[in-house]
Amino acid sequence: MEKTVNHKAWFLVLPVLVLVAFSAIIPLMTVVNYSVQDSFGQNQFFWAGLVWFEEILTSERMHNALGRQAAFTAIILAIQVPLGIFVALNMPKKGFWATFCLVLMSLPLLIPWNVVGTIWQIFGRVDIGLLGRTLDSLGIDYNYTQDALDAWVTLIVMDVWHWTSLVALLAFAGLKSIPDAYYQAAKIDQASRWKVFWYIELPKMRGVLTIAILLRFMDSFKIYTEPFVVTGGGPGNATTFLSIDLVKMALGQFDLGPAAAFSIMYFLVILAISWVFYTVMTNLDKEGGQ
Repeated sequence: MEKTVNHKAWFLVLPVLVLVAFSAIIPLMTVVNYSVQDSFGQNQFFWAGLVWFEEILTSERMHNALGRQAAFTAIILAIQVPLGIFVALNMPKKGFWATFCLVLMSLPLLIPWNVVGTIWQIFGRVDIGLLGRTLDSLGIDYNYTQDALDAWVTLIVMDVWHWTSLVALLAFAGLKSIPDAYYQAAKIDQASRWKVFWYIELPKMRGVLTIAILLRFMDSFKIYTEPFVVTGGGPGNATTFLSIDLVKMALGQFDLGPAAAFSIMYFLVILAISWVFYTVMTNLDKEGGQ
């Protein structure tokens, strides 16, 4: 029996394609145009080729920002993924308390990024902040505006508080999809708690964990609002991540050509790493299902 194909359905997607064209494709092409040209004012542009890309690739400033960004993302993933799985494993699975925990875990995700930054900026201040005053009263020398380590710890704890809930909720959804028959079989075989997690729960969560890690990687690698509000990239350049450095270059120095090349390379790095990670995780999932 021949399958009927109705191409009229593409008209339903057309508004989305138009919207994406205006909100993503056209700005992207504008950035590409700036990245291969130079301007001497009065809106006059001259062909520059790949000069800006070579300048960014050999820039020590960009290398330092990339190192800080990679370190921050690695720390975030190393903390949030195991912690989110641990929280999901210990959440109630049914009843009122399960609903209560789900609502409670969702609350941090509802707070806008700039509000999160403002909350932790005030929370960590030594003069009026609860965290800063408490640590100061305990004799702990803490000041995220002057000490680089304190600034990093503050940003990491802030991001863990804000986004661990996302990993926990996705892991919880993966756990809820596991049939009770698996647990009953494990109970009959007298499997330990660790073996239940390793052979039943973790494989069943692999799909949602892939999504969680991809989302957290992309978001943490392009983080801007929270560290900008809390530390402004300081003290010094200690928390000047790639996004903050890019904004300083584009808006602070108005170097449009280098900034455009920087943004394209920034986008390609995120796209490439995400593609490699997704491919590896997908292949592992296929091998595990065989």
